[in-house]
Amino acid sequence: MKAVNSLVEDIYYDDDIVKKFILATLVFAGVALAAGVMVALQLAFWPMNLNSEWLSFGRLRPLHTNAAIFAFAGNAIFAGIYHSSQRLLKARLFSDFLSRVHFWGWQAIIVAAAITLPLGYSHGKEYAELEWPIDIAITLIWVVFAVNFFGTLAKRREKHMYVALWFYIATIITVALLHVINSAEIPVSAFKSYPVYAGIQDAMVQWWYGHNAVAFFLTTPFLGLMYYYLPKAANRPVYSYRLSIIHFWALVFIYIWAGPHHLLYTSLPEWAQTLGMVFSIMLWAPSWGGMINGLLTLRGAWHLLRTDPIIKFFATAVTFYGMATFEGPLLSIKSVSSVGHYTDWIVGHVHGGTLGWNGFMIFGMLYYLVPRLWKTELYSVKLATAHFWTGFLGTIAYYLSMVVAGITQGLMWQAMTPDGRLMYPDFIETVTRILPLYWVRAFGGILYLAGFLLMVYNLYRTIKGAPVSVPEKVRVVNTRDVTAVETGHRGLEGAVTVFSVLTFLAVLVGSVIEIYPTLALHKYLPPSAQVEPYTPLELAGRDLYIREGCYLCHSQQIRPLASEVLRYGSPSTAEESMYDHPFQWGSKRTGPDLARVGKKYPDLWHYRHMLNPRVVTPQSIMPNYIWLATNDTDFLVLRKKFSVLKNMGTPYSDDQVANADIHAEKQAKEIAKSLEAQGGPSGLERKEIVAMIAYLQALGQKAKETPK
Repeated sequence: MKAVNSLVEDIYYDDDIVKKFILATLVFAGVALAAGVMVALQLAFWPMNLNSEWLSFGRLRPLHTNAAIFAFAGNAIFAGIYHSSQRLLKARLFSDFLSRVHFWGWQAIIVAAAITLPLGYSHGKEYAELEWPIDIAITLIWVVFAVNFFGTLAKRREKHMYVALWFYIATIITVALLHVINSAEIPVSAFKSYPVYAGIQDAMVQWWYGHNAVAFFLTTPFLGLMYYYLPKAANRPVYSYRLSIIHFWALVFIYIWAGPHHLLYTSLPEWAQTLGMVFSIMLWAPSWGGMINGLLTLRGAWHLLRTDPIIKFFATAVTFYGMATFEGPLLSIKSVSSVGHYTDWIVGHVHGGTLGWNGFMIFGMLYYLVPRLWKTELYSVKLATAHFWTGFLGTIAYYLSMVVAGITQGLMWQAMTPDGRLMYPDFIETVTRILPLYWVRAFGGILYLAGFLLMVYNLYRTIKGAPVSVPEKVRVVNTRDVTAVETGHRGLEGAVTVFSVLTFLAVLVGSVIEIYPTLALHKYLPPSAQVEPYTPLELAGRDLYIREGCYLCHSQQIRPLASEVLRYGSPSTAEESMYDHPFQWGSKRTGPDLARVGKKYPDLWHYRHMLNPRVVTPQSIMPNYIWLATNDTDFLVLRKKFSVLKNMGTPYSDDQVANADIHAEKQAKEIAKSLEAQGGPSGLERKEIVAMIAYLQALGQKAKETPK
C-alpha cells in the first residue's frame, strides 16, 4: 500500500446547522405528540372535536402524521446525517449556504403544512396530503439537501464510505423518486389539484409511495443513524461488516416491492397483490439481519443497559424495529390481513414502529449529541432514565390497546351465526366494544408526551448550563488518495457514483415492474365496463369529503369476504373507481364502508347525520360537521375542475365543462327541495351540506350495470 499526497489538515465541522436541526426537532416533536394526544382523545370522547371546523379529527389527523414524519423525524434525520457525515467523511459540509437554505426551507414547509392542513387544503393521499405548491417546495429543498450531501461526499478525505452512508444515499435517492412520482398532479387553483392517477392506478402508486415512505424515510435513515450512534455510544465496533452488506442490499431491493400488501382483497389485480405479499414475507430476513447486527454490537457492553439511558433507548429502539419488521410481514399474509386490515391493529403496528423504533432512536441520539455539541455534561441521568420508562410504558400501553382493539374489530366484523347471518349486524356495536381501549391508547400517548417533556426540560438545563460554544478545530488525516488493489464491496465503497447508481437501479426495478403494468388500466376492465363520471355537484361534494378527512375513517372498497358482502353489498370492482382522482379505497374503518351507501338512506338522514351523527346513531363517535350547513359551495370553480379532469381522460362533454356551475346549481336546488319536503330546513341550495349529500347518494350508483 502506498500513500500519495497524504495530508494532515485542520478543519472546522459545521455543528451550528446540527444544533439548529436539533432544536427544530424538539419544537416540532412537541407539536406532533400534542396533536397525536388530541386526535386520540377525539376518538375516545367525540366532544373533543370542539365542533370546530379547523380542529376536527379529519383536519388534525393529517397534521399529526405529517408533523410526526416530516417535522419530528425529518429534522432529527437531517441533524443526525449532517453530524455523522462530516465525521465519517472527515470534511465540512459542502456549502454553509445550502445548509441554511435547507434548514429554513424545511421549516417553512412544515409551517405551511401546519397552516394549510387544518384549513382543509389536502388532496387526500395518506402521508402525501400537502397541496401542489408545497409539493414543489419539498422537491426543491430535497434537491438542496441532495446537492449538499453528495457535494460533501465528493470532497471527502476518507476513501471508503462507512455503512451509515450507504443508508443515507438510499434515503436521498429513493425519497426523491417516491415524492416526484406520487405527487404528479394537475393544479386547479392556488391550493387545489387532482392527481394524474385514478382508481387502481392511484391505489398502486399511493401505496407504493406510502409503504416506501415508511421504508425510506422512517427506516433506512434511522438504520444509518443506528449504525453510527449505537457503536459510538457503546464504544464497540459494529458486530458484522458482512451482515451489514447483506442487510443493506437486500433491504433496498426487496422493500420497494412490498407496497401492494396494503391492498389485499381489493380491486387491485391479483398478481400485484401476490407479488406484494411474497416480497413482504421476504423482508423478514434482511430486517432481522439489521436488528441482530445492532443488538449484537452491544456484546461486551450489556452492563451499560443498567446505568446508561442512551444505551437503554438505543437497545429498545432496535428491539422495536425487530418487532415491527416481524409484524409487518405477518400482516401481509392474506389470511391475517383479512382480519387485521382496516382495523386498529394496523394503527398499533404503525405506532409500535414510530414511537418505539423512530422515537426512541431519536431520543437516544439527542441525549448523545446535545452534551457533546454544547461541550457539557447531561443535566440529569435520572431524568433521562425516568423519560425512558415513561416513554416505554406509554408505547406499550398504546401498542397493546390497539392490537387488542384491532383483533376485536376484525373478529366481530366477520363473526357469523350458524345460519349464515352477521352476529353483529350493527357496525356501531364494534365501535362501542373497543371504546375503553381508545382511552388506554390516549393514556399511553399522554405518558409518551410526558416523557418527552422530561427530556425537553433535561436538555434545556443541559444547554443552559453549557459554556460559551466556540467552533472546534479538528485535525484529520486525508486518506482519500491512498491507493490499493481492492475488489468486491470494499472497492465499491470508494466509488460513490457507481454505488449511488446501483442503489437507484435496485429500487427502480421493483418500482417499474409493479407500477408500469397498472398504468394500462384498460387491461383490468371488462370491455363492457361503463361508469358515469361524477356530476358537478357530486364532484364538489367529493372534494368536501376529502377536505374533511372522511377517508381517514371510512373505506370505499368492499372486499370479497362473505361477511363484507352481507354487511355492505357486492364486492367493489376496478371500474367503479376508474374516474376517482384520487382513489378513496381507504385504510381504516372507524365507521362503516361507504362503497354502496348511495340511495340507502333519504337525503334528510344524511343531513341530520352530518350535523349531529348521534341523532340517527346514538352511540356514534363521529364529529359534528355543523359548518357544512353554513358554508356556501363554490360553484364557479367547478368549470376549472371539470376542465382539468376532462384533460386527464374523464369523459365530460364541452357543455358539461362550460356549464358545470349551472348544472351543479340545478341539482342543488332539487336536493334542497327534497330536504324541505322531508321536513328539513329551507334555503339550503347553496350550502356545502347539499353537495356532500349529492356525493354520498352517488356512491355505488355510477356503474351503469351495478355489480350484484
